[in-house]
Amino acid sequence: MSQENKKFYQQTRVERLDTLVNQGIISDSDKELYQKMPLLTEDVANSLIENQISQFPLPEGVALNFIIDREKKVIPMVVEEPSVIAACSNAAKILSRNGFSTSISKRELIGQIILKDIPDIEAAKLKIEKNKDQIFTLAKEAHPSIYNRGGGLKDFYVKVIKDTTITDKEFLTIYLLIETKDAMGANIINTILEGLTPFILELTKGASLMSILSNYNTEALVTATCEVPLTDLETKNFSGQELGQKIAEASLYAKLDPHRAATHNKGIMNGIDSVVIATGNDPRAVEAGAHAFASKNGRYQGMTNWEVVGGNLVGELTLPMVLGTVGGAISVLPLAKSNLELLGVTTSEELSRIVLCVGLAQNFAALRALVSDGIQKGHMSLHASSLAIQVGAQNEEIEIIANQLRLAPKMNSAIAKELLMTLRDK
Repeated sequence: MSQENKKFYQQTRVERLDTLVNQGIISDSDKELYQKMPLLTEDVANSLIENQISQFPLPEGVALNFIIDREKKVIPMVVEEPSVIAACSNAAKILSRNGFSTSISKRELIGQIILKDIPDIEAAKLKIEKNKDQIFTLAKEAHPSIYNRGGGLKDFYVKVIKDTTITDKEFLTIYLLIETKDAMGANIINTILEGLTPFILELTKGASLMSILSNYNTEALVTATCEVPLTDLETKNFSGQELGQKIAEASLYAKLDPHRAATHNKGIMNGIDSVVIATGNDPRAVEAGAHAFASKNGRYQGMTNWEVVGGNLVGELTLPMVLGTVGGAISVLPLAKSNLELLGVTTSEELSRIVLCVGLAQNFAALRALVSDGIQKGHMSLHASSLAIQVGAQNEEIEIIANQLRLAPKMNSAIAKELLMTLRDK
């Protein structure tokens, strides 16, 4: 079959790269970089972490069919789990009639200066609030370059945090809202906090417990929404109305049962983390903020909302999302910059919008499968190649064994070994 007649997933890796070049999605130089599958240089790898002994490659693929804020997007995803990219692409295709819409109110990150052992905590709180101008001046002096780019300290508030269960210990915390522009911002925030702490200690006559950024960025919320006609959900076994209603009920159930919420949200993060990793950002920070937000009502709940409204299924996902497009690991990981170019983004806000849409698509794919045919059917079909590799299949054997496994009544390692032995005995 010629390349022109193959679907994207049927093409070889090199053919896929050629397709992306021909469609103007990546450049020839980016194609060359992707084709080389570069590792870090020894010097870079040894400098990034401590006690470095090797490197640990992960596969990268692309999710297709995304229309985000009326723009077509091809999404780079780094993930080792079969079915994640296929499910995401299929979900985006089903949702492509209206695509995804996004919104961001603002992007202000939170840093905390936490004080203890204050003689008069209420008086200290008032002193801090009265010295607002001086605090803003010192923040600018601590990191002038971020102010030159339009960022810096935008506001702050002060809270008394008291332990009423065990110790009666009181803490005074200053929450500083800082704009870091297109950087992830950890170093910027921590530099400003350390610049302010001596003045705050002098005002309050207390002691410092710590000064540190928060990964729970409630002032940097991003929302992704989608709307699909129920008629587009119809399958051989389910009407669109029935399937849409079951997806909405599954979404509701994840709000009620934390055992289900954990797995519901893990599926969302399958998509989100894959893009976060591909762009050189920190998936641990994103996970921490997302799961904290899932507990904002006092119990752990599902992150998405799905409702049947009129003749449509409407989905929504809101999360704190702080990502960078400059600095940090982005500047040293070989493919991070190329993946940002593939996405066509230059700002952190653009990247955050895309990541939320991927999370929403991933959740739609999972719920749709769970409430209809079950998740194992599709997952195990895509798991066949991994199973073939696990039992020792190599090169062209992998696809032969994978295809045989898909046709077998059961799929497990014993059957895979038997098929491989039969193939090699021919």
